[in-house]
Amino acid sequence: MTFTAPWWLLGLLVVAALAAAYVWLLRRRRRDVVRFTNLELLESVAPKRPGRWRHLPAIALIAALAVLTVALAGPQAMAKVPRNRATVMLVIDVSLSMKATDVAPTRLAAAQAAAKQFADQLTPGVNLGLVSFAGTAAVLVSPTTDRSAVKNGVDNLQLAESTATGEAIFTAMQSIDTFSRSLQGGPDAAGVPPPARIVLLSDGTQTVPGPDGENEPRGSFTAAAEAKNRGVPVSTISFGTSYGTIELDGGRTPVAVDDASMERIAQLSGGRFFTAATESELRAVYSDLSEELGYEEREVDASRPWMIGGFVLLIGGLGAGILLGRRLP
Repeated sequence: MTFTAPWWLLGLLVVAALAAAYVWLLRRRRRDVVRFTNLELLESVAPKRPGRWRHLPAIALIAALAVLTVALAGPQAMAKVPRNRATVMLVIDVSLSMKATDVAPTRLAAAQAAAKQFADQLTPGVNLGLVSFAGTAAVLVSPTTDRSAVKNGVDNLQLAESTATGEAIFTAMQSIDTFSRSLQGGPDAAGVPPPARIVLLSDGTQTVPGPDGENEPRGSFTAAAEAKNRGVPVSTISFGTSYGTIELDGGRTPVAVDDASMERIAQLSGGRFFTAATESELRAVYSDLSEELGYEEREVDASRPWMIGGFVLLIGGLGAGILLGRRLP
């Protein structure tokens, strides 16, 4: 715990002095009692005291002063708070391999359902955009806080040939840049654009510019490295199984998921890598990501509990003083 005004903690010395003064007065009173030799007369004139309970009001009031002093020092604590002005681009593969039925009912249908749930779970202050890609990439929804627009875009995803993973990452980054510049006031006061993240879901190997072209200028690995340079991590979700197939040109074509390339993209960009072989697993991944992307750890004011505690102790001390001694301590 840290404090915004730690010099207020010096007030605890005053509280300690009050506690010491109270103890000193108690001892002095005992000495005065001992000096009064006529104990029978003392018992007849001295009011009965409620034993040790008579100290409760003073203890409560001294504790209240200590707690309120800490509150005045402005305690700060780390807490999870919803992100504001952050940008997340959801990038979904719509290549023909996404019609495989190894994930019921199909990979694409399962991905659509999970993506819409992700949009609903993401905190309201986060701007969410949507990119689909096959042989080319397209921004279907620019970053927005309107979740219905994103979910409508997800519902309208259409399958197409090829897989241009690198192009999809570059397109998402361009959308992020455009949106950041369009925000009212531009970057924040420190000149830093809002934080951004790309969430990439794909099931197969890049085919454009080619499976061996990840390091080409528009390849997936090149795009991932550029994303890291721009401070935009790419979290990847490798979706599907190793036994998926689709019907193509009158025969069954295997479309095994490519975990290795997806993991490499995440590593190069500084993002996280996930795998999902069922719709429920994909929903769990999205739930994890919505928690990570929607909240951040930040120091926040923690004085409220101290203020409440001090107030309760103060009221308790005053009430105990009235009930036990019909007076304040």
